[in-house]
Amino acid sequence: MLNFKIPTHQEVSAKSQAIFYDLKQSLGFSPNLHTVMEHSASGLADYLTFLGAATSFSKKEKEVIVLAIEVNDCRYCQAAHTSMAKMNGFDEEQIFELRKGRASWSSKLDALAKIAKAITEAGENIPEDIKENFYKVGYTEENLMDLIIAGRI
Repeated sequence: MLNFKIPTHQEVSAKSQAIFYDLKQSLGFSPNLHTVMEHSASGLADYLTFLGAATSFSKKEKEVIVLAIEVNDCRYCQAAHTSMAKMNGFDEEQIFELRKGRASWSSKLDALAKIAKAITEAGENIPEDIKENFYKVGYTEENLMDLIIAGRI
């Protein structure tokens, strides 16, 4: 396991302090994972730019993907994405279900969660029925490519 010292907000660059302030304003806290990224001079800014980049998925769908592919049991990631999922309209029960790779209340989000989990677990060997259902509910090859890219970070 990798362990990094979590720097205080005073130990990071002025640019990062501004980012932390913005995170606290939007999330209500500044995740330690983000603070640790400041061991790289541009790590946090690059990471947040990537997360904010345009994709074919809505913010709500991005949270479905993140929760379904969370395989490292990172408590910081779970806390941050639980907050983000709640901000995007998911309740506790739905978040718990998404972490298992399914969404029984929505056929479209269920297909997304299932294929995200399948890609994480099986790579390119996605079961054909899962892929067919993904397309059946309205997703496209563009969505699949964005999902593959998201699952590899």
